[in-house]
Amino acid sequence: MRTTSEHPGHGGDDDADVVDIVIVGGGSAGAVLAARLSADPRRTVLLIEAGPDYPQDRVPEGLLTPHVLADPDHDWGYTARATDLAPSIAAPRGRTMGGSSAVNAGVAIRARAADFAAWGERYGIKGWSYDEVLPTFREMENTPTGDDTYHGRTGPFPVRQWTYDQLTSSLRAFVDSAAGLGFRRNDDFNGARQDGTGGYPVNIVDGVRQNSALVYLTPRVRSRPNLTVLSDVTVDRVIVEDGVARGVVSASGTVFRAGEVVLSAGSYGSPAILLRSGVGPAGDLRTLGIDVVADLPVGRRLQDHPFFHALFALAPEHQTLTSAFAAHLWLASPEARAGELDLGIVATHLPDGSFSPTGGAILLATAVTRPESRGSVRLASRDPLDAPVIDNNYLATPRDRSRMLEGVRLVRRLASTSPFAGAVAAELVPGELVGDDAELEAAIAAGISTYGHPTSTTPMGGPGDEWAVVDESGAVHGLTGLRVVDASIMPEVPSTVTNATTIMIAEHISRRVYGS
Repeated sequence: MRTTSEHPGHGGDDDADVVDIVIVGGGSAGAVLAARLSADPRRTVLLIEAGPDYPQDRVPEGLLTPHVLADPDHDWGYTARATDLAPSIAAPRGRTMGGSSAVNAGVAIRARAADFAAWGERYGIKGWSYDEVLPTFREMENTPTGDDTYHGRTGPFPVRQWTYDQLTSSLRAFVDSAAGLGFRRNDDFNGARQDGTGGYPVNIVDGVRQNSALVYLTPRVRSRPNLTVLSDVTVDRVIVEDGVARGVVSASGTVFRAGEVVLSAGSYGSPAILLRSGVGPAGDLRTLGIDVVADLPVGRRLQDHPFFHALFALAPEHQTLTSAFAAHLWLASPEARAGELDLGIVATHLPDGSFSPTGGAILLATAVTRPESRGSVRLASRDPLDAPVIDNNYLATPRDRSRMLEGVRLVRRLASTSPFAGAVAAELVPGELVGDDAELEAAIAAGISTYGHPTSTTPMGGPGDEWAVVDESGAVHGLTGLRVVDASIMPEVPSTVTNATTIMIAEHISRRVYGS
């Protein structure tokens, strides 16, 4: 295996320079695919990552320790429109081997059975029911706890369940207050039921976030002679000749020829590469002077979870903090449809409590986990180094706004319910001066942020879905040899965090399409 920042051997038309498959993006999906597809020694695989790569014994501490805030040294630095009152918010995405799995909070909850059922019912997608993907989840997972029906023991992806006793005193108080309000206690959000309150399942072992590069691109995998791993190479576009993908071109002009191209650059990166390649809405492409290769609705169905942070100062006797996401309440709002859990409340600490008058703080963040609102990803220009134009379009429907308001009201109710009321000293954000619903709605719209789960910018769909960009195997409609495999192909955002489901998608497609 060759590991370098720019491979000089790929640039001509010599057949010897053509690999079987080039994978663009070494994140949650791309690292999985590189490991699985290169397991067949007859198949040559080239993995290209835009960010840095590190030997396993020299990974920076910031990529190992779970945290809430994005790591600026390994982030794309994107911004996005959230609402009219929040025209520019951070849109964190990991820019390193392991992708966003290397910089996220380490939560490892799967999409629910109801989420997968919606894929079939709304979009005509076959092969992705819960019964069909559960074996893939089990095969990829190793966890020592939970029911064997739902959990695997020997896979590469470690999942560990936070127990009640492992939580800080204020997080235990949060769980106890939620239970006191009638929500069930849940000690396994990946088990038979997902509603309720309790500690998170996480892919954190001994305090180290187990990102996809660590657990899939092991030294043994990297030593395969048929796998080449490149880092610090930004891909500009796909080479498409007579409707067939023939490789990719980097931002510096280097050509990498391949028999098949798989884009795993994420929900912002994959659509941007497609658009620069001439695959997207024809009118938008022509405006930028890009020749149209395939007129497809790329970037038109972005969906992400809106996230509003309520912040509380901790009482002096509850100052123990942890930087990881640790406790959760998952529920159905009064407006939830049958089978939905459409609200989530995350309870976590911020590592720096210096701004708190008591020296410690706890965050209760509300997410609408089954949003209706859709946004978009477009190109600012043809330049691959220009950030895409991201519009999350949060809270664009009355139902999304009313459910978010309901969630924040519940947060305030929890903060006034014993024993959690005794663990907090004051509400810092939105603050006690924000009183009635109109004031609270305005504070939410101005203070909204992202939960960091963008999906659906190159969505898959059945034959009758006019918004589909790819089919059930990730193959781009109307083209040969071009596939997308990452969170962007989810037809809608699932009702929870997306990392475990993105890894499953890569595992599922590698089995179904490549037999790996």
